[in-house]
Amino acid sequence: MLTQAEGPITLLTRRPDLEQARRTSVIEDVRIWYDEEGADPTRELKDILAEKGLKGSRTGIELNTFGLTGFNHERVRLRLEGWCELVDASNLVRGLRLTKSAAELAYVRQAANLADEALVAMLGAAGPGAFEGAIAAAGAAAILAGGGDPPPSGPVLGSGERALLVRSSTGYRTLDPVDQLTLEFAASYRHYCACLMRTVAIGKDKPRQREMYQATREALAAMTEAARPGRPLGEIDDAHRRVFDKAGFGEARLAACGYSLGATFRPSWMDVPPMIYSGNPTPMRPGMVLFLHAILVDARHGLAMSLGHTIAVSERGAEVLSKLEPEYHLCM
Repeated sequence: MLTQAEGPITLLTRRPDLEQARRTSVIEDVRIWYDEEGADPTRELKDILAEKGLKGSRTGIELNTFGLTGFNHERVRLRLEGWCELVDASNLVRGLRLTKSAAELAYVRQAANLADEALVAMLGAAGPGAFEGAIAAAGAAAILAGGGDPPPSGPVLGSGERALLVRSSTGYRTLDPVDQLTLEFAASYRHYCACLMRTVAIGKDKPRQREMYQATREALAAMTEAARPGRPLGEIDDAHRRVFDKAGFGEARLAACGYSLGATFRPSWMDVPPMIYSGNPTPMRPGMVLFLHAILVDARHGLAMSLGHTIAVSERGAEVLSKLEPEYHLCM
């Protein structure tokens, strides 16, 4: 709980979280509610609000968060109804954390280094007859051995028809002698995330997929060039659409091409809003960290092609944090 007045931040949490809060955060005022039949922590919440003199005040609540279920929001709303004015303040703190400090960017860069190591490890494990689970494990081992955290989700890893999904699905399979493999994942360092994305050919070069790669590489380059401070975020997607549409892949591209990254927790490495879509007026600012992805899903031919990397917006433009150049990977 954060107020305008100077004073400590107050955290209301369960007993198992007490030492975590004391030892791994800057919060000193930790209040506890206890599990019991009929427990309702909104009672303790209201007591704290009253203690801080907030009766009759305009009080913000973060609604756009994975941590607040509809059930708990209804309990808070009913508890405070008529006692104070509850308003949606979802983007108040989120907007502030869009621009990263130098210390935060150092964590993001370390996450990007780990993402590079993970990609190299996964490409080394990929090939005809490889097991998807072993490929995923190679990437996870590189991140953890490098001092990173388990990422908030993923990896999104799929071969064959599932290479077109750009979503996780249960059940790892063994790659065919001729196949394709899409890899999208985050590396996490101190909970700050950096993402990479690749689609690789397995066992045999496919001419149409190589053509898709050329368009995808051009699109990602144009998107990166469009990431300039002071310009609307939507211009990145304008560049994405322009390249793919000109190359004849308009029906195969997606309607958005990336999103903000930051310090995130399960179930997602995405730190949104903002998403990167045409018409988004959010101005880019130095210190923003964005994941740009150029994805083609050619359902008619059963082919996928994806490239993606994480950038930091600087005074001069986009700084690509990965040291690995996009390329058409053929794993034999």
